[in-house]
Amino acid sequence: MRLNILSHLSPLTRKRLQNFARIRRAVIALALLIGLFVISLFSNFICNSSPLFLRYEGRTYFPFLKSITQADLNGGKGEVLPVDFKAFTASEAFTSNPANRVVWAPIPFSPGDVINAESLSEYRTVRISIVPDAAVGRFDLTRPGNVIRPVACDPYFPGVKTIEGARLQDYWQLPDDLTATLNARFEGKSVSAERFTLTSRDGQRRAVVSLPPLPERKGVEHVRLAICPEGKLDTPLAIQVRRSAQGELIGFTFPTGVTVAPAAAERIRAMALESFDHPVPPEAIDWRNGRKAAISCVLSPIAWPFRPVKGHWMGIDSAGRDVLARVLYGMRIALSFGLVLALWAMFFGVLIGSIQGYFGGWADIIGQRLTEIWHALPFLYVMIFIGSALGRSFALLLICYGIFNWIGISYYMRAEFLRLRQRTFVEAARCQGLSPLRIIFLHILPNALTPLITLFPFNLMGAIGSLAALDFLGFGLPPMTPSWGELLHQAQLFRWAWWLILFPAAALFCVMLLAVIVGEGLRDAFDPRQQSKLE
Repeated sequence: MRLNILSHLSPLTRKRLQNFARIRRAVIALALLIGLFVISLFSNFICNSSPLFLRYEGRTYFPFLKSITQADLNGGKGEVLPVDFKAFTASEAFTSNPANRVVWAPIPFSPGDVINAESLSEYRTVRISIVPDAAVGRFDLTRPGNVIRPVACDPYFPGVKTIEGARLQDYWQLPDDLTATLNARFEGKSVSAERFTLTSRDGQRRAVVSLPPLPERKGVEHVRLAICPEGKLDTPLAIQVRRSAQGELIGFTFPTGVTVAPAAAERIRAMALESFDHPVPPEAIDWRNGRKAAISCVLSPIAWPFRPVKGHWMGIDSAGRDVLARVLYGMRIALSFGLVLALWAMFFGVLIGSIQGYFGGWADIIGQRLTEIWHALPFLYVMIFIGSALGRSFALLLICYGIFNWIGISYYMRAEFLRLRQRTFVEAARCQGLSPLRIIFLHILPNALTPLITLFPFNLMGAIGSLAALDFLGFGLPPMTPSWGELLHQAQLFRWAWWLILFPAAALFCVMLLAVIVGEGLRDAFDPRQQSKLE
């Protein structure tokens, strides 16, 4: 079969095709591009919330092809309302009959379906906030000897209130810079706020002492300072936990260095588990060494967009729709739009360019001036005006874009026809009395296909990129239409939702990269510098 097809082609065309077949990267890219397009054409079989096949009470339905109502399922009786197939196939009316059958798509979500948040209940999280009471002791020091006069104490400083005449240095090793600072404050000098690190006499504990700023004054009788322990004991904590299907907490761990009494950890665990079922009021529990901590557990609701999880492998967008379904359907729309637009540009560009190039003279001058004027029109402003006046639709966008996209092809075809119309084989065709239409399409055009074929993948790439750009700006397809540009627009609004950036951008990048590789392969295979023979 392959030999029969090649036998009808000219030797030059066969040689060019053989050259293209030797460029392996281009052949592989072309196969992948065709494969992606074929897969996208069968999107309805891959991603669909309606069953592919439904057998109910002896009757067979294909809901993914035709909308089925409740009246259809009941033999023409009942209300003409759409069917919730997931609820219907789970009902007793369907499951009670063993002959009833249903076949679902591999991904049971359509691009416009809003996901039920209850189906993601296993991914809900509870935020546990732990705020221990501040372990701070505030004291007044009096001279001589830095005698301690407690103002407010924490259990961290046991027995201070009961010791008469206790001194600061009895509990802590005072560094020289702290001693100098205390002396300066007792002398009434102006000093700023300062902090020092202390070590206990037994070397087991460390603390931070803070002294407030002090303006210059006389008659200072005491100096106030605050001491708090060093470490993570008093740092507020926030822990995100999930509940497994077995009812166990996932992610319930404390940071390194934070020790929690077993009873306190068990109570926090119980509060977190209860929070998944109903609100739990905050509590103050015994945290450590007699210190209290305020515990609050808040259930975080499922909010859109939502990260990739099992069943939604590319995540969920800001409207609660499955990203994988929208990427796949968006690929079908993008490739269909690009192919139709590229073919339209080729046809109209060849028609205009061939007329200008073959006839020349006034036809060429008038046609070229009109083309340049049309090319000078601002495309984006025209699209905005037409979209605001007539609305947004696939067909309208295709027509509006098509009336501008042919101009580049017409330039190339005009140049090819101007070059080839003086060739001997064209003069011979004229001498035989062939019509201009026959000469243009049967004799000159086959020899002018090099720019047409090599530019086709690049036109396809440009059309896909332009559609994504218009959708990103909000001037493309209608809002509910699956589109890569619309997903990227959502990613701009929710920049933390990395899946809205990664997957649409990766799909757009892969398709455009494959088109570029195919275009480069065609350009190398059809390079006129390698063959000089004319068809």
